[in-house]
Amino acid sequence: MNSNTTQRTRYMVELALMSAIIFLMAFTPLGYFRTPGISITFLTVPVAVGAIILGPKGGAVCGLVFGITSLIQCFMGGSFGSMLLGINPVGTAFTCIVPRILEGLLCGLVFQAIRKGSSSKNSAYLAASLACPLLNTLFFMSALVVIFYHTEYIQGIVNTLGVSNPFTFVVAFVGVQGLIEAIVCFLIASAVSRALGVALKVA
Repeated sequence: MNSNTTQRTRYMVELALMSAIIFLMAFTPLGYFRTPGISITFLTVPVAVGAIILGPKGGAVCGLVFGITSLIQCFMGGSFGSMLLGINPVGTAFTCIVPRILEGLLCGLVFQAIRKGSSSKNSAYLAASLACPLLNTLFFMSALVVIFYHTEYIQGIVNTLGVSNPFTFVVAFVGVQGLIEAIVCFLIASAVSRALGVALKVA
């Protein structure tokens, strides 16, 4: 077996392992902290680690897996996801999946760009680990606003929150959740990816 084949096999094994971790977390209490609205997700952690260790393409695949599990959750009785699914199934699939693919892809690109342009490799791990949850919130909420903001269901939430426009809706709806996700992913993903990067000789 030549070196290219060995490296590709190793890459596929690592990608399959990261995907399995995402699935495991998604359907156990490890993946979400349930709230009445949008649940706090910790799945950005394995997506960030995958994007850093496996590159932008690997990050995109990990994001795809995250998105698929998020869509599956909509069929499993979660009130928010189930309502969106009932309103617009195609829009719900897009909102669950596409932002997560972009999140993983761009997280990997952020890591590569900063690692090449900075003398401190640690800064690349830190920046990518923070970028992942922020991109997740940005892209998910952007898709939610574009597709669902003017629906009766979301307008009911808007009225409950007492906000007057999409921007204040996003801030009020995900402010605390987004902050928690960002802090958790920043701390855990940066530490785990740095350790794996050394072990796998990514760094």
